[in-house]
Amino acid sequence: MNDKPGKGTCEHCGDTFPYSLIHNGFNDSSYAYCDSCGLTALLDGWKIPEGVSIKLHTVIQAKDEVLLLPCECGGKFQSGASPRCPHCQKPLSAELAESWIEENAPGTAKGWRWQCSWTGLYCILIDKKIVKDNWKPGASNQ
Repeated sequence: MNDKPGKGTCEHCGDTFPYSLIHNGFNDSSYAYCDSCGLTALLDGWKIPEGVSIKLHTVIQAKDEVLLLPCECGGKFQSGASPRCPHCQKPLSAELAESWIEENAPGTAKGWRWQCSWTGLYCILIDKKIVKDNWKPGASNQ
């Protein structure tokens, strides 16, 4: 996880918010966003329940959404969901986030570029909001 949070800007309301990027390859993890509030669910590859097989280093697959508990807001963690602005709750564009993510990333000076997608190797925590390993009891897809 990037310990140095950056400042993002919502393309809808213009408000700013803190964020951190997570490199799921370094963490051996997978992730999903809530379809309602945008909360990030981070799934540790070393803590996957027995009988569950998920693809690591990227967003979960649609077939695996049923393995996760609902979000605290009542929404669902889905493969196609996006992080949301903590102020206006509208979905954030990964393409428009490129400007503020690359501006804040130290690796940009060395050639690193943002993936411009909410489904790749990196996921984002908005305002430090995260739930970890939120598997349903008895989750199994085998």
